[in-house]
Formats: sequence, C-alpha cells, structure tokens
Amino acid sequence: MKVIIAGAGIGGLSTALALHAAGIDDVTVYESAAEIRPLGVGINLLPHAVRELTELGLGEQLAELGVATSALTYFNRHGQQIWTEARGRAAGYHWPQYSVHRGRLQLLLRDAVLARLGTESIRLGSAVGDARDDGGTTSVAIGEGTDAAARVTADVVIGADGIHSALRRQRYPDEGAPVWNGLILWRGTARVRPYLDGRTMIMAGDAAQKFVAYPLSERGDDGLQTVNFIAEYRSDDAQPGASDWNRGAAPSAVFGRFADWDFGWLDVPAVITAAHEILEYPMVDRDPIPRWTFGTQTLLGDAAHAMYPIGSNGASQAIIDARTLAFRLGTIDSAEEALAAYEGERRPRTTAITVSNRSMGPEQVMQLAYERAPGGFGDIDLVVPYAERAEIANRYKEAAAFVPELLNDRPTLSVPGSTTASRRAMPRR
Repeated sequence: MKVIIAGAGIGGLSTALALHAAGIDDVTVYESAAEIRPLGVGINLLPHAVRELTELGLGEQLAELGVATSALTYFNRHGQQIWTEARGRAAGYHWPQYSVHRGRLQLLLRDAVLARLGTESIRLGSAVGDARDDGGTTSVAIGEGTDAAARVTADVVIGADGIHSALRRQRYPDEGAPVWNGLILWRGTARVRPYLDGRTMIMAGDAAQKFVAYPLSERGDDGLQTVNFIAEYRSDDAQPGASDWNRGAAPSAVFGRFADWDFGWLDVPAVITAAHEILEYPMVDRDPIPRWTFGTQTLLGDAAHAMYPIGSNGASQAIIDARTLAFRLGTIDSAEEALAAYEGERRPRTTAITVSNRSMGPEQVMQLAYERAPGGFGDIDLVVPYAERAEIANRYKEAAAFVPELLNDRPTLSVPGSTTASRRAMPRR
C-alpha cells in the first residue's frame, strides 16, 4: 500500500510513524515549507497521546524532551485557587502528561520518520494541491498548478495540512476563513524562578482575560526554569489578522494588560517582561464538517478538526487520529472501509471536543467563579461547590477520552504482530 501524507506537522509525522509501525512502509510526507524548523512555543501532551507515542517507541525521548506535569490548577484574577487536580501518573494514569516545546517535538518526530522510513520519506518545499480519484487510486498535484507531470499517485491520501488545509478546501470550497472568537493570544517563553512545585500547569482569569503558564524545563544551575506562558485577552478589533504562530509582538504590548497580576507565588508581569520572544495570534477554530473521508482520501488533525487551545487537546487528538487511522489500515483489507472506520470513530469524538472548547471546556470553573464573585471569594465552595467543579472536570475527560481507568484498560492501537505490539505494556515508572 502506498500512502501520501500532506503536511509534516505533528499530526502528519505521527501518522507516518504509526503507519510504519502497522507494517505500511511505502509512505511519503509532502511538506510545503522548505525547512522544518523548531517554531512555536509550548504544548501539552495528555496521557492518551503519551501512550500512543510511547507505544511507537518514543517514551524515553519524550521524558528527556519535556516536563512531567504534576497538577493542573485554576485561579481567579486575584490568584485565589478555584480548582486543582493531579495530572499524569499522579492522577492514576499509566502514562505521564508532558509539557514540551512544540518545535522540539516536531523535530523529534521528523528524525524518527527519517530514521525508520528513509531519508526520502519527507519531501520539503512540496505543497499538496488538488486530489483526484483515478479509479482505484488517487493522484495529487505536488507544487504549484495541476500539471500532469507534477502529479503523484497513491492508494491512500491523508490531508494533515493544518487549519488552512488545501485538501479540505477542495471538498469545502465555500467554507471561508477560520472562525475567530474575539480573543487574542500572546504566547512566549521566559526563564524565571519556579512557581509552586515547579511542575504545575496554572490557568488564571476568566473568559475575557486569562494567563496560562507551565514549565518546559527543570530548574537549571542558575535557579531558573523555562516557563511557557499564554497571555489572553478579548480584543476590540473587528478582524483577527493572520491565524498563524509566527507574528511577533513586543512584551510592552502585553505587559499593561497584566500589570497588577502579581499573585505572590507568581509574578505575571515579571514573566512577561522576561520573555525571550512573544508570538501573537487569534484564537480560531473551524466549524465541524459532516464528512472527512472521500473514497481513499481523508483528513486528520487540524485539517479535520481545528479546535480552540482549551483543554490541551489539539496536538494530542492529532496523535490519536494518527494511531487510529494506522490501526484501521493495518487491520482492514479495504482502504476505503478502513478510512470509513477511522472517521466513524474519530469524527464524533473530535466534534464533541470542538464544541465543548467553544464553551470553555474544563475552564468553565474560572468563568463561573468570576460571574459569581468578580471581586474574589473567601470560600470557593460557597461560590462554585465542589460537586459542580468536579462534574465539569470529569465531563471534559469523558468527552476527550482520557478518564484514567478507561484509558488504562483500553486495548492497544498497535496492530497485532507489528513492531509496536511488544510495547503495549506500561512504560517504566
């Protein structure tokens, strides 16, 4: 079976590795960029995604790459705690949760693809254009235009080409630009003194303004660690601007909005001031679509289900897409039936997450605390009772399929007899 993947992001590269592990070796990833560079800032890999990467043999590299998250804690604008929960192994999962630099993760995946599938398995500077059904196979245009000499044929074509996917646009030409919710995100990293236990992901604020932080490195000899942060606010602008990761912003543009957010245990203005670089982009997603798969063509990751960065699920869901798709192709003889089975399993799940993220997902507890006690509180249980907070957290875990006991007991997505079958057991503790 010959497979073409459009896009060498986290989803596309994970798919190539998953296909190889499932016994499908004739895989080529076409990427429009001339070079894969470690762009972006931090992301979180939830235990269900870490499980899949561990079963692909990348567990040790992930442990070296990121920081294992111990807890997730929500605060109001005054630094008062609203909700906290253990994460990763501390929460009973068999796999950790990691905070990692997105660009470094992409390079790790790239290097693994090149090592396992060969140096010609990734073609840079090669955008995938339109796809055509050629009667049993599919051809795609590579590069500009649709000249026959620039077309490549495969048994399966996977569109993992991001939120501006050309393959999605071919099927939904009138969809238009991504949907903006009015929020602007400033993302950056800074070397600062560790806060709390040095492994906690924090979110402070509400629907109009929020600050997120989590560590990307251990404490260094200088007593500092690299912390990823997201400073978010609701814009007065009518248009969001470019929806990408690479538009720079000065710390001075961000500082004023958070000037009084010093919680004692975390000095938000100091974190912003210490930023090495700040990237600005609007919070956008895509409306769920009724169909991903057309014969032997399908979509994956942001091309299929771009969602707001709430609940730490964007990259994690793309990785689960990859493993699910490879499992179906490795266990179902008909490619069309395999892709249909993949979509039948993944599209309802990711649609539910996308919709939940639009209503703030697990972060609803922050908004409820703000609406009911905007000036702060003495006892959070009198504002948002424990049972209500726990129900919001559990409901999101169920929607995103990372309830600890269900994930721990779920059958592996490694194809029986494949190179990953021996990795089904839990990783070393």
